[in-house]
Amino acid sequence: MAALALLAATAATGVIHLRAETLIVPEKGAYTGAYIDFGDTEDSVTKTAIQAFETLVGKPQAIVASSSYWGRGNFPTDNARIIADYGALPLIYWSPWGPPYEQGKHVDPGAFSLHHIVAGDCDAYIDKWAAAAREFGRPVMVSFGCEPNSNWFPWSGNSNGADAKQKDGGFAGPEMYKAAYRHAVDRVRAAGARNVLWVFHANDDSHPDKKWNAMSEYYPGADYVDWLGMSTYGQLTPGKDDWEEWSDTMDEPYQHLCALDSTKPVMLAEWGVGEFPESGDKAEFIRTAFAGLNTGKYPRIKAAVFWHERWQNKDESWSNLRVDSSPGALKAYRQGVANPYWLDRPVFH
Repeated sequence: MAALALLAATAATGVIHLRAETLIVPEKGAYTGAYIDFGDTEDSVTKTAIQAFETLVGKPQAIVASSSYWGRGNFPTDNARIIADYGALPLIYWSPWGPPYEQGKHVDPGAFSLHHIVAGDCDAYIDKWAAAAREFGRPVMVSFGCEPNSNWFPWSGNSNGADAKQKDGGFAGPEMYKAAYRHAVDRVRAAGARNVLWVFHANDDSHPDKKWNAMSEYYPGADYVDWLGMSTYGQLTPGKDDWEEWSDTMDEPYQHLCALDSTKPVMLAEWGVGEFPESGDKAEFIRTAFAGLNTGKYPRIKAAVFWHERWQNKDESWSNLRVDSSPGALKAYRQGVANPYWLDRPVFH
């Protein structure tokens, strides 16, 4: 009933066709969502955690994110079912690597390198994953190999030949990423998993900041993408020189993302900021973000997923991105997301 009421009240600029249902892209407003600290490997999804977050922020979630690692060997059916039964759309970060799933500049992806994907060595896994996704049947969003223009994941261009366009007669750098992305999508679609929405998910800024590493170099093309997405964060680790204001993290990357394709809806596939009072005001960062989002400064954004997590760094310092890292941060988030601009359930027809 809530979905029907929302559908009646919300016009649409476009629709995205899935096997069983059609996701409405809202003309006014955007879907609110979150990643909700589902453990060190980001895939221990529980209904209790989702409901606790809803209570914390005062609003249900239209999108709930979690990870799916190729090293697990399967589609995360149980996680997707928990999220869908709650009433949200699952967003799956589909990451091609094996354990221990730790970020770094020299991480070994194991058997799931981009080279292996393009060569067809991972086809049996992809087909198994796709068959389970098809069997699940309900709509899911999938971000393949997020933030490829970074230098901390093994599927980045930086880890696959950097700026080389060809290497030993094969793909390298961003070209290798695009080839792997297209190969995975083609096989999932061939298996009949038409309930999958594909998200191209870049980082807001590129590491290294070189022309060959721009987010545009990784875009696999309109035929392979349903939504454009990016991660945009404020300060993530301690350091007095690291603080950036919301506009610094958002404005220019948003323009770059929108320029990739004029027809696709845009989402913040991850956004957030740590609590570092010695560097800057997290509550103000959140207030400024919502001030821009709620007033339509970024009109193509139709979904935003807040990264609600806390972790300990190697130097034993803490990075606390949770919405309740301080009373002020929580108040700012609750006030911002309470705006009717934020739709609390995905709408289908």
